[in-house]
Amino acid sequence: MTQRNPDFDDIRPYYDEEIPAAMQRIADSETFPLLASFAFPGKNVEDMRSLVRSIKTVDEFQTRIMWYVNEQIQRKTMTSFTVSGADMLDPAMHYLFVSNHRDIMLDASILQNVLHEHGCETSEITFGANLMSGQLVIDIGKSNKMFKVERGGSMSMKEFYQSSAHLSDYIRYVITSRGQSVWIAQRNGRTKDGNDVTDQGIVKMFGMSRKDDKVKSLAELNIVPLAISYEWETCDYMKALELYQSRHEKYVKKQGEDLSSILSGITSMKGDVHLSFCPMVTEKDLSVFDSLTSIEFNREVARLIDERIHAGYRLTQNNFIAHDIRFVKREFAGRKYTKEQEEKFLTHLGRLEQWEVEDPDTLRDIFLGIYSNPVDNCYKG
Repeated sequence: MTQRNPDFDDIRPYYDEEIPAAMQRIADSETFPLLASFAFPGKNVEDMRSLVRSIKTVDEFQTRIMWYVNEQIQRKTMTSFTVSGADMLDPAMHYLFVSNHRDIMLDASILQNVLHEHGCETSEITFGANLMSGQLVIDIGKSNKMFKVERGGSMSMKEFYQSSAHLSDYIRYVITSRGQSVWIAQRNGRTKDGNDVTDQGIVKMFGMSRKDDKVKSLAELNIVPLAISYEWETCDYMKALELYQSRHEKYVKKQGEDLSSILSGITSMKGDVHLSFCPMVTEKDLSVFDSLTSIEFNREVARLIDERIHAGYRLTQNNFIAHDIRFVKREFAGRKYTKEQEEKFLTHLGRLEQWEVEDPDTLRDIFLGIYSNPVDNCYKG
């Protein structure tokens, strides 16, 4: 039996013995027919209920349900899905995948199929406590190796510190004791402006569970940066509007907005999508920063992760078109995109006009930044 620790019962995914009851609840939910029609189009709903009810383990749920969900998303919404760097993974090792984060669900979800295809165990996945609400979402998430992460919010500084230390302990426990990998975003929440930057606080959190040696503390987590690139950014209009509104007042999410973003991310067309496994952050890499203070060490590790993620981008014509439009030049025209591709992007950009705002030029610039900032990150220096 896999090693267990009751100290983490408040955040961990389901164990196998909890799966049958969760499957019954999923099969009995009012939303099940809609979920079944998406994941298994053309199949009889009652047959799918029986299939779900027959599942007894986490592995069965992932291989018999989630595998096909991810396949449907790829088939219906992606022109292509490519992967690089997976050959560097050792199926016998367990990693901390630190990823840029563009889509609430898909960034981590499609990774699981890739790991399975390359002979690796699927990873556990961080999932914001703000999203893990409602029994159906909880059952699907915790059956799919998702574990709860508190996002701060109304917590006091003491409570946030304790939550971060608890999360750090859990991540180290999963990787070094349970023998599982973990996926986590490089920052709190999705990157909405296309500018992927690792939060130094995330790096600090990684090390809270072992303070005797900051280099070995991170080295034993086997940090592998991940870079995911979308031709058509998921929820791009919604992200631009949120950033625009945030410039004038504190942005308050509407009820159901997170669920709307999840559904939009799943169903919207994404074009070409690429997932890049970047070189692992080794003990040798970390030793270069050993003489630095803890604050400087965290900053340099975050910068190193950023460099590898940015180098792992698979930029598309939309990134280059947006960059040329935003900075009023034709630097990449002809070399990186065609006139037809430019016209298609301009049509997409033009749909911003349906939202009436006081400063449409600012909204337009924010939208273009979502696509153009990855170019600046990739080419800087």
